[in-house]
Amino acid sequence: MERAACPCGRGDDERLPSEFLIAHDDHWSVVHAYSSGLLGWLILQPRRHVIHLADLTDEEAAGLGVWQVRLARALAEELGTPKAYVAGFGESPGSHLHFHVVARPADLAQDRAGPGVFGFLAAGEREKVSPAQRAELAARLRARLAAH
Repeated sequence: MERAACPCGRGDDERLPSEFLIAHDDHWSVVHAYSSGLLGWLILQPRRHVIHLADLTDEEAAGLGVWQVRLARALAEELGTPKAYVAGFGESPGSHLHFHVVARPADLAQDRAGPGVFGFLAAGEREKVSPAQRAELAARLRARLAAH
């Protein structure tokens, strides 16, 4: 399928540094969130310009579920997390459709459980996951996803 041109560069995943880009296929790409204070905060996004969930093609929709499960399994295997959160809100005007797939540590503080996990996105510079940590996890997840 031809991806619609988007001034944001959506779909040009090869330009991303290895600390961010984890995997992609014809329809979806997976990156590690830049601003997260929690290792294993992944962003699953269509490779073409899509605003609303209902605008996905049937192929994209089928791939969405497969990716969410694959990522949850890979995070559990690599980080030992008992579950993964999956969320997608799309409330920012004009924002692209994307889903947060977040490794939920077993020892997560109660105030950070459920929607409280989004507090990790407000991490200050010293609290953010380092580029080295993101790159190391991205490499491990890439290898695990390629093997399955």
